[in-house]
Amino acid sequence: MLKAMGWVGWAVLAAVFAAATALLSKLGVAHVDSNLATALRTSVVMVFTWAVAVTLGKHGEVRSLDRRTAAYLALAGVATGLSWLCYFKALQLGPVSRVAPLDKLSVPLVMVLGWLALGEKLDAMAILGGLLITAGAVVMSFS
Repeated sequence: MLKAMGWVGWAVLAAVFAAATALLSKLGVAHVDSNLATALRTSVVMVFTWAVAVTLGKHGEVRSLDRRTAAYLALAGVATGLSWLCYFKALQLGPVSRVAPLDKLSVPLVMVLGWLALGEKLDAMAILGGLLITAGAVVMSFS
């Protein structure tokens, strides 16, 4: 089933796991510094993802990465770390039901950045969807 699944299926699974992450993270930061909580979570993510890569036999491909690819992935790792540190601090200070929608403002932001940096197409329906996501995040977070 997983091999036959397309990008939509994987994206839906990502959303389900992201929702679980938000809830579990909110529970996890209740009695610990948010930076330490992020470090612990990141350590688990690192071990888990390396275990998957090794199990699938993909770990050897690291040697074939060119510098540009490695640099982009390293920068993405820094951006992820900064995002998670900020997200965990926000979760520690605010309700998950209001933090998570603001975090999802990444969707319209990435739509604009994909258009600007990658030349991806934005039609009227995509723009409307991005505006609705933005409006929904603001309404949910500040109501």
